[in-house]
Amino acid sequence: MTTRPEIVLVRGDITRQDTDVIVNAANSSLLGGGGVDGAIHRRGGPAVLDACRTLRAGHYGRGLPTGQAVATTAGNLAARWVVHTVGPVHSTREDRSGLLASCYRESLRIAAELGAGTVAFPAISTGIYGWPMDDGARIAIRAVREAAAGSVREVRFVLFDQPAYDTFAKALAEDEATGR
Repeated sequence: MTTRPEIVLVRGDITRQDTDVIVNAANSSLLGGGGVDGAIHRRGGPAVLDACRTLRAGHYGRGLPTGQAVATTAGNLAARWVVHTVGPVHSTREDRSGLLASCYRESLRIAAELGAGTVAFPAISTGIYGWPMDDGARIAIRAVREAAAGSVREVRFVLFDQPAYDTFAKALAEDEATGR
């Protein structure tokens, strides 16, 4: 029987989390950007960018595809690794929820392969990529609940502000009420 990881909600700065893995809501270039991506690259320092450049020079020459994940060093972060994943841009004409769920599943798969016990996630795609927070929270929690998490015993959703925290808390309560 597989044990599901405990889901914990934290209001704060993901770059300050002392976990085995911090998940980066990256862009496909892997070379840094705004929001969570920029913050992780700034705090992680040059080692994170150097590792991403190595990935781009190799297997990911065209960038990391949406919904996939890859790990690098965490540089100066308290974490051991950064798992980079590229979330989808929200669309009202096309259902991309499967790609968003894949970001969480693939990140957990990579974390488990690394032997990680704790993983910190941001609210992937809910910033500049425009995903509605309530739908993003529902998809994130369901994907984590349904994923084979291996060694991962705790998944921490780190939400930057109170409205995001409240939205995730509501989605988590609804998920627990349905007995998923």
